Amino acid sequence: MIKTLSKSIREYKAPTILTLIFIIGEVIIECFIPTITASLVNSVTENLPIPELLKTGAVLLLLAVMSLACGGIAGFTCAKASAGFSKNLRYDVFSRIQNYTFSNMDKFSTASLVTRLTTDITNIQMAYMMLIRIAIRSPLMFIFAIIMAYRMGGSLAFTFVIVVPVLIVGLFLIAKFAMPAFRSVFRKYDKLNESIEENVRGMRVVKGFSREEYEKKKFGVAAENIRRDFVKAERIVALNNPLMQLCLHFNVVFVLIVGSKLTIESRGSLINVGQISAMLTYSMQILMSLMMLSMIYVMLTMSAESAKRVCEVLSTSPEIVSPENPVTEVKTGDIVFKNVSFKYSAEAKLYAVKNINVSIKAGQTVGIIGGTGTGKSSLVQLIPRLYDATEGEVIVGGVNVKDYDLKVLRDSVAMVLQKNRLFSGTIKENMRWGDENATDEEIAAACKLAQADEFINSFPDGYDTYIEQGGTNVSGGQKQRLCIARALIKKPKILILDDSTSAVDTKTDSKIREGFKSYIPETTKIIIAQRISSVKDADMIIVLDGGEISAVGTHGELMNSSDIYREIYEQQISGGDDNG
Repeated sequence: MIKTLSKSIREYKAPTILTLIFIIGEVIIECFIPTITASLVNSVTENLPIPELLKTGAVLLLLAVMSLACGGIAGFTCAKASAGFSKNLRYDVFSRIQNYTFSNMDKFSTASLVTRLTTDITNIQMAYMMLIRIAIRSPLMFIFAIIMAYRMGGSLAFTFVIVVPVLIVGLFLIAKFAMPAFRSVFRKYDKLNESIEENVRGMRVVKGFSREEYEKKKFGVAAENIRRDFVKAERIVALNNPLMQLCLHFNVVFVLIVGSKLTIESRGSLINVGQISAMLTYSMQILMSLMMLSMIYVMLTMSAESAKRVCEVLSTSPEIVSPENPVTEVKTGDIVFKNVSFKYSAEAKLYAVKNINVSIKAGQTVGIIGGTGTGKSSLVQLIPRLYDATEGEVIVGGVNVKDYDLKVLRDSVAMVLQKNRLFSGTIKENMRWGDENATDEEIAAACKLAQADEFINSFPDGYDTYIEQGGTNVSGGQKQRLCIARALIKKPKILILDDSTSAVDTKTDSKIREGFKSYIPETTKIIIAQRISSVKDADMIIVLDGGEISAVGTHGELMNSSDIYREIYEQQISGGDDNG
């Protein structure tokens, strides 16, 4: 885990090392200050001349300035190192997620990934900051202060034999009992974020069913669970302070009573006022170091859970990658499914599609039709390797898709989904996802073919209209047409429309399909649809049933040979869904 996370330090190694160096310097100087202070106190009690006092005071002032400088520089370098480390770590996690396949994404919920990128990495950042600063400072301060206390106080330092074990045991028990509550919080953060995400995305449904109060209660339960765990943990951690105060005051009382008695009885020969002063300062340093170590233990243990969750993302390798010597050109849009079967996981008992054998020539328009859950979307997702076939081969342009460079293959395939997404930005910026170098004229031409230009020009800002996140300021049909236009700009070898005209009327749907013939005649077009009218004119129609091919043919052929196709057609005719 440490090895995985340390890779994200990179260019911030220098400020990390500088922090350690200046922290060591600060600790050494601070441990000498009480000794000089004791000397100054003794000089005053012995009525030494003012120049001697000023000389000792100047040394004390110099040490204080040096300690302040070391602490200030260490604070600056520590902030730079920890913030830079968390920036790199967020980038590494986000980059890894971008390379995930759909099968990888199935292992993590969106809410969980958001929590890992935000709360968990913030906890790791805090832990890193404490590690390179306080976790170095506290043990060093403890060791040096103990040594100096025994050097200055002699037998008086035996107070630490009583206080230190009590404090160590007490702080260990506090941290031990607080940890289970802290660990459970992060899993509950996932539930909280999931509730927020689900509610915001489904706001229209929530309002449509007047479920606001139900959603408030559900969110309240998630928030209450987090509050309860934090309260439990904080109540335990809050015992740190009274335990610290108890040990500190015991130490002060012990040093003052025993030290004063020894000073008076020995007339300063065994111990003097300056040494008592130094002992009190060292006592504070030792006890504060122990308390800080306990807080570090709590923070690191709490962050360990976050670190595990982040490393889980970083250690999950993409299941689909480019081969060592990939093919870097997709020559044609020919597609062959050869004995293809697919299921979503090795543990799954049922195949999403099975025994698929079909050949599609470049430039053909192919319709895929079938009931819900018959494997239509699952089949086409094998073409750009969003998933890999469990059995058999998917061949594009005469080459097995597994032999292509992944980017090259996916650049040659454009998919328009029923629930495709638009991103925050202008219409032009969204269109240039298809081709970042597309001209305004090319964008306008693609939008015209997708029957989107009319409503775009009705906007006050036209193609510079800003699309809100998720495309919430355009209708479902407008969103689908913009997504089709974005795919057309790509000019792919293969275009897949996965029920992507479901929110468009049949007349507009027909115009869009008519535009394909002139704009991308050599592109293989695969249209998944619920409406017969969307695939009726296709060169080939594939009827799927139960994940298998039930029939293949033209509209006329299937009307004669396929009971399933004919039944769908007759139902739509009687329901008025087909336009003839």
